[in-house]
Amino acid sequence: MSQVVTRFAPSPTGALHVGGARTALFAWAFARGHGGRFLLRLEDTDRARSSAKSTLGLLKDLEWLGIDWDEGPRADADDPYAAEGQAGANGPYFQSQRLPLYREHVDRLLASGRAYEDDGAVRFRMGEDVSFEDAVYGRVDVQGSELEDFVILKSDGFPTYHLAVVVDDALMEVTHVLRGQEHLTNTPKHVALQDALGFARPVYAHMPSILIRDGSKMSKRDKAKVARKAAQDAGLTSVEGVDDPAFAAFLAKESDDVAVAQRIASALDLELPEIEVADFLRSGYLSETLCNYLSLLGWSPGDDAERFDRAFLVEHFDLERIGRSNAKFDRDKLFRFDADDLAAMPAEAFRDRWRAHCELFEPAYVERLDDDAFTKLAAAYQPRSRTLQEPCRLARFFLLDDDDIVYDAKAVKKWLAKNDGQGFGVLRALRDRLAGLDDFSPEAIEASLASYAEAEGLGMGKVAQPLRVAVSGAAVSPGIGDTLALLGQDAVLARVDRCLAVTQPA
Repeated sequence: MSQVVTRFAPSPTGALHVGGARTALFAWAFARGHGGRFLLRLEDTDRARSSAKSTLGLLKDLEWLGIDWDEGPRADADDPYAAEGQAGANGPYFQSQRLPLYREHVDRLLASGRAYEDDGAVRFRMGEDVSFEDAVYGRVDVQGSELEDFVILKSDGFPTYHLAVVVDDALMEVTHVLRGQEHLTNTPKHVALQDALGFARPVYAHMPSILIRDGSKMSKRDKAKVARKAAQDAGLTSVEGVDDPAFAAFLAKESDDVAVAQRIASALDLELPEIEVADFLRSGYLSETLCNYLSLLGWSPGDDAERFDRAFLVEHFDLERIGRSNAKFDRDKLFRFDADDLAAMPAEAFRDRWRAHCELFEPAYVERLDDDAFTKLAAAYQPRSRTLQEPCRLARFFLLDDDDIVYDAKAVKKWLAKNDGQGFGVLRALRDRLAGLDDFSPEAIEASLASYAEAEGLGMGKVAQPLRVAVSGAAVSPGIGDTLALLGQDAVLARVDRCLAVTQPA
């Protein structure tokens, strides 16, 4: 077999969907495992929807996933569209820059009678039976009577997807085309074009679809579904930043505008489901964990193996173990994978990964905490973190001004007001005890609290929980000694005083 060449060819009309990421991952792994080449090209002939922003986002998303390419736009280039921003002998790698090549092959088809002019466009003439072999679904036979002539060149001189993908794959010497199941119905058109142009047929492998829990395909509309239901349940009639007609259209299912969904999510403090690769980055998943999980969607390494790295995938990936059944995206399973990987990290590695996440999305943590405080906070939250974003959410009270703490009503009722205000009494007693500590280390704090609990005949929960509510507003934090030491003595005393003043009945 000649050198294996695979490609990933997204349209830069939006963010990179995880389904596209899986396609890229499989094509990359197959090429790397066979000592071949992996190409990246951009199908940007949809002039109305393609954008430079989407192109750059795609490059960055692939780079974050650890998927590198041998030919294509350079991720580190100032201008990936410029000639010096593209690498490889088969470029350019933007279809909008390859129009003369498509025109040349259209003219060949016109001359041979396999294509004809039609209202300014050019159509390819079908009619013959088509058969091809798919590496996943086996032999596919399509009767010529089921195949209609189709446009290959639009009246504006731009090719349709069908022509461009066939010409590009041939000229770039692509040997294996890995793509989603939804393209299976396009393949008869593509092999007919290849035969008419005298091109060799690549090996096709169509991968099963990725579905969500309700059995529908995973798509950007999932965000709209979640946001719409939340807005209806909350009785929202408007949301800041969205005009009334757009909001009404969204609620009436006439629009699935992601921008509207995000506005609703912000207003309701709602988490939308991750769909694009950038969503998973923002939510704090590890790129290697996401790649591991995506590898299992439609492919099996055998021997019940589930946890592995990219090197294992490259070594073991093959087309024979791609299944035909649609894959279910199990968010809980991905969540568990990420929690396990974070917990297994050396403390320094977790700190560094969390710092990098904070620099991108939560800069206050690196701006307001010195290195020592940041390291201690990372150590305190690593055991309870399932994503890199989770400690940002859980530890937010450390960054708040003392007067900005908001007290959870249920926590106040359970840990302070219950039993005739027992928790308030604990806080008053502990306030003086903590104020008298010369050593405000975690060990000294916990020893003092344990001594108080023993003297009063209280369990540590009835001592630590009132303090947690006072300093954080809720009943969840790292170990109480670590929590108070990280806040510092002055802040702890100020927060206890404010909690007593604000939550204690007159």
